[in-house]
Amino acid sequence: MSRGAILVTGGAGYIGSHVVLQLGEAGETVVTLDNLSTGFEEAVLHGELVIGDTGDQELVSRLLRDHKIESVLHFAAHTIVPESVSDPLKYYGNNTCNTRNLLECCARAGVKHFIFSSTAAVYGIPEQTLCNEQTHLAPINPYGSSKLMSEWMLRDLGAAGPMRHVILRYFNVAGSDPGGRIGQSTRNATLLIKVAAETALGKRPSIKVFGTDYPTEDGTGVRDYIHVSDLADAHIRALEHLRQGGDSATLNCGYGHGYSVRQVLDAVARVHGEPLNIIEEGRRAGDPPALVAAVERIHQVFDWTPRYDDLDFIVKTSLDWERKLLERSN
Repeated sequence: MSRGAILVTGGAGYIGSHVVLQLGEAGETVVTLDNLSTGFEEAVLHGELVIGDTGDQELVSRLLRDHKIESVLHFAAHTIVPESVSDPLKYYGNNTCNTRNLLECCARAGVKHFIFSSTAAVYGIPEQTLCNEQTHLAPINPYGSSKLMSEWMLRDLGAAGPMRHVILRYFNVAGSDPGGRIGQSTRNATLLIKVAAETALGKRPSIKVFGTDYPTEDGTGVRDYIHVSDLADAHIRALEHLRQGGDSATLNCGYGHGYSVRQVLDAVARVHGEPLNIIEEGRRAGDPPALVAAVERIHQVFDWTPRYDDLDFIVKTSLDWERKLLERSN
């Protein structure tokens, strides 16, 4: 099996750094490109870190050439949904235009494999709880639209040339490296389990629950939460799939079942040992009642078995990382 060098864009960020960690542990040759706008230099534990922008075609072309890059894993993106609504051009510029520039460089350099970090936001508000890869695509915010445009570019480039790709649509990513080496250090985070862990440890005075009257078992929204280390492993399986000659594919990444907001907050309180200060508010526009990944296809295409499908374990790794961040700041 070919083990050519790998370029990871956004590899100093939350998900990218966990992928770089697993690639390094597997003995891969890794180059990370990150502008550190939201990433952290100390999170890149393997390979070389180059500080720069994915949209810088001169820099990207030089990296692809000098390191003889065979595969690209593309994580660099803005990911905050409300910000995408208030500043859409920022998202189309970085998530779509910069991806277009990166793809042009890859095509010119003869890159063989491209793995793209996409999102369940491409589904918008689906009519059914369980989303498979054929569910109607109808993003309701610029973040989801910017990612879907990139999916289309990859599809069309794959039809026009030899580069094969895997698109992974993430659902709700949570947790941190079980070994405590890296974690979710995102400033002003918006992801539920991260915010709940910060609240449990006193970094935030309270946590808000948006909507308690949804048609779900306890009235709060239900989501599919996947541990970041399992998600990183899915990228390793995607790379192996392409290296072994597998066809291009678009796949959901989740566990195939969901937890409500109340269940998540109960788990944080249970694992931490103290109740959270919870404030209930009305629904936010655009939040579907429930969103869960249909995952049959990813299990069929890859030899992928999640290791951390346990809510309490996900919460524990999140809390452990928040404690470590607290120790560093004191």
